[in-house]
Amino acid sequence: MAVRCAEPAPPRPPRRRLVVAAGAGVALAALGACAQPARPGPRLEDFPPVPEAPAGTRVVASEAARAAVARMGRGINFGNMLDAPREGDWGLRVEERFIDLVGEGGFTRSVRLPVRWSNHASPDAAAVIDPAFFARVERIVDRLLARGCTVVLNMHHYRQLDGDTPDPSEFLVEPAVVQVRLLSIWRQIAERFAGRGERLLFEIYNEPHGVLEPHWNTLFSRALATVRRSNPTRAVIVGPVHWNAPSHLDRLVLPPDRDLVVTVHHYEPFDFTHQGAEWIQPPRPTGQDCCDDAQRRAIESPLLLSAQDRERRGFPVFVGEFGAYSRAPLNARLRYLRLKREAMERLGLPWFYWELAAGFGVFDPEAGRFREPLHQALYGG
Repeated sequence: MAVRCAEPAPPRPPRRRLVVAAGAGVALAALGACAQPARPGPRLEDFPPVPEAPAGTRVVASEAARAAVARMGRGINFGNMLDAPREGDWGLRVEERFIDLVGEGGFTRSVRLPVRWSNHASPDAAAVIDPAFFARVERIVDRLLARGCTVVLNMHHYRQLDGDTPDPSEFLVEPAVVQVRLLSIWRQIAERFAGRGERLLFEIYNEPHGVLEPHWNTLFSRALATVRRSNPTRAVIVGPVHWNAPSHLDRLVLPPDRDLVVTVHHYEPFDFTHQGAEWIQPPRPTGQDCCDDAQRRAIESPLLLSAQDRERRGFPVFVGEFGAYSRAPLNARLRYLRLKREAMERLGLPWFYWELAAGFGVFDPEAGRFREPLHQALYGG
């Protein structure tokens, strides 16, 4: 029988944790087609993990990795742009005016660039990245680097990898090639960007969770070894399972590599930060205030865990995402952001706010100006 492809989704301001459908096993792949069978190609065995260190060896971060994190400071996520199924599906594209806001003379010199590579690659194990999309990402990265930015380039929203429900405009791939595709994609990214300087960092995957959790440490080690073939000393970022939760740092196993950086995401208290968010089920009620003693503990405790992990392992840590959705009362939202910023900076944790110009956004793309109260709470004195 004929199979009808999904219709494009209307623009929306999505962000957070998906509600995973039972038995979802679905995927994002690429190029706007329906499900296709996988062709023969590389296997997991073709991507060996990083060899273990000799017993009793303690590996700590290099000075270059520490310096890369120290340069981050107060950053911003270019969210809901290249991480949409197709750029523009969620109402935003990476525009020149956004790039002009950052870097030399801008409000920040650190940009995290989420990219949904899996939806722009062939559905087989080789996962050949669409040349036009690859060139598009490359140009954006180079524009940011030319402005003096630190750029965190990641892989975002590979739904089938986590077992999540797919977004519209995505199609199924064979389950046997899901993890291999991540490795094949990173081989291509690493080779393409190998000549860039130390201000470019690679983040292997955003918020591992769901069915990926039992496999994450090994898959990351395989991906790291793949990157190291062409980028022997570039800073590579890894976060814990359960959506990069600080509470799960103890489950993260770091391969013996000195150029690693650890990231966490922190949206607690979740009922406050995601009140009114349309994509969260059940919906969190609006009108919630911040920040009482319990909320302060929910804000500060995960950050303390992150700082303690940094001292325990000897690897730098930064907060890759945090924020409060626009449906929260403005004054409460501002109190939350100030408190969060102060706590992160007191503990020496650089951060990237989620995000620039959508539902959490610090910049109003229609008015063409910053939402000044948010801007001051985050990036002011």
